[in-house]
Amino acid sequence: MAKTKRTGLGRGLDAILGDVELAYTKELESGKKDMVLELEIDKIKPNPYQPREIFDESAIKELSQSIERHGLIQPIIVFEKDDGYCLIAGERRLRATKLLNKKTIKAIVADIKSQNLRELALIENIQREDLNPVELAHSYKELIDEYQITQEDLSNIIKKSRSQITNTLRLLTLSKETMEALKENKISQGHAKVLVGLEKEEEIKVLNTIIGQKLNVRETENLVKRLKNGEKIEKTREKVEPLFQDEIKSLKSKLDKFGKVNIKNRKITIEFKEISQIQNLINKIS
Repeated sequence: MAKTKRTGLGRGLDAILGDVELAYTKELESGKKDMVLELEIDKIKPNPYQPREIFDESAIKELSQSIERHGLIQPIIVFEKDDGYCLIAGERRLRATKLLNKKTIKAIVADIKSQNLRELALIENIQREDLNPVELAHSYKELIDEYQITQEDLSNIIKKSRSQITNTLRLLTLSKETMEALKENKISQGHAKVLVGLEKEEEIKVLNTIIGQKLNVRETENLVKRLKNGEKIEKTREKVEPLFQDEIKSLKSKLDKFGKVNIKNRKITIEFKEISQIQNLINKIS
């Protein structure tokens, strides 16, 4: 068995960030104010390995209002690249400052090699709570693949349970349609977990049912259970209430004697061949 590749990642979050944000923050606290520079915002480029794809615009706006009132308390961290700078830490702070139409921002220029940037960006952002589940899953996979570590290793490094990491990684087995719905908050991670393991055709069918009929996780679990038991769900019957299947079947069998019955999308229609069938139904329910 090949030995696990040990890189800087194996040292854990504190050691990785120790040479960057933690170390520079301590130097600031010790009175070394000269390390903070005012850099032109236009010369700062985003970290190319930034895993976060979606930012909460309302949270960015709130941060910008705070910066406008109190100033930028914690400088961003960059490193020199070509004729400008590349951001290491402080994406939200940078975006918030841009909203204020400021030309410069407080920054610390770190002495760091570019090959460490992916590691720093992934670890820093995994610790935050605003990555959506799909972005988080991709970040986990990149760390595991690039640094050849196990899920257990990752669990120890980022202080997340092994089961939490496993369940998050399983989201990457879902279809593109489901992952997009999850990223756009059309379904929850609880919904997505229920869909793992389904054939793609069934997965898409259930996905459309969740969105179209606003199923909760419990209803989704019941629907998937029925599918796994061999029950076929027609596209036009995506929500024949999962919680009331027996009652609906019983009702249909009673109505069948009066005419051709069709139940779908919370609607019951009866097709009568003879006037007498209508009269019989009226007599029965009156």
